Formats: sequence, C-alpha cells, structure tokens
Amino acid sequence: MYDFLQKFHSGWAYLALLLLVITVLNSVIGLSSKKEFTEKDRKIALFGLVFIHIQLLVGLILYFVSPLGKASLGQMSDASLRLTSLEHPLINIIAIVLITIGWSKHKKAATSESKFKSIAVFYGLGLVLIVARIPWHLWF
Repeated sequence: MYDFLQKFHSGWAYLALLLLVITVLNSVIGLSSKKEFTEKDRKIALFGLVFIHIQLLVGLILYFVSPLGKASLGQMSDASLRLTSLEHPLINIIAIVLITIGWSKHKKAATSESKFKSIAVFYGLGLVLIVARIPWHLWF
C-alpha cells in the first residue's frame, strides 16, 4: 500500500501543479484583460482547489505510513529527512490554506476584478510555496 500511495502522490502532484499553474495564469490573464468572471473561470479555480485538496489528503495518509514522514520527524540534522518529515508537509499545508482562502474570498467578491485578483494572489502564493518545498531529489 505504501508504494501505491507514494506513486499516486507523486503522479497526482503533476496534475495538481498543472491545474494550479493554469488557474493562476487564467486569473492573471482575466485580471489584466479586465474580462468578465465566467462559469469557466470558476470551474478552473474549483478544479485546482479539488485537485490540490486530494493531493493533501493522500499526502497526509502517506505522512503517517511512510518511513520518511512522521517516523523520521526527530532527525532535524539531516536536511533530506527534515524536508520530507517537517518542511514539505508544513509548508504545503500553509499553501493549501492560502489556496482555500483565495477560493473563499473569490466567492464573496462582488466584481470580476476582485474575483480574479483573489484567485491570482492566493493561488499564486500557494503555488510558490508548494514548488519551493517539493522534494525534487525524490521526483527525478
């Protein structure tokens, strides 16, 4: 089960990151071109939100069954173990909270400009944090 979860978490990450990039780009383009926020824009942001939350759930399960997760939490002197046991999960949870805040703020916004801005800023910050804490040495 561990091997399946690890492969799923790594593979799903490509889809989740791609959707986040598409969502941020769509929002930046919508904001800069002053276009109307449509149902298509809402669905793009929603898919980004759903995919990143699925990634979080799989990651949390993996954290508790992986030897690189909770089991190695006390080994802070090893940079690789510190990344997988503390930095990666903590920063990604913060990133997903930001993305969720962006989704909530866009729902309350009255204008298309503020909807695009909320999504672009919060999803963008989340994307930067996620990319910064990916254990790249385990991906390739």
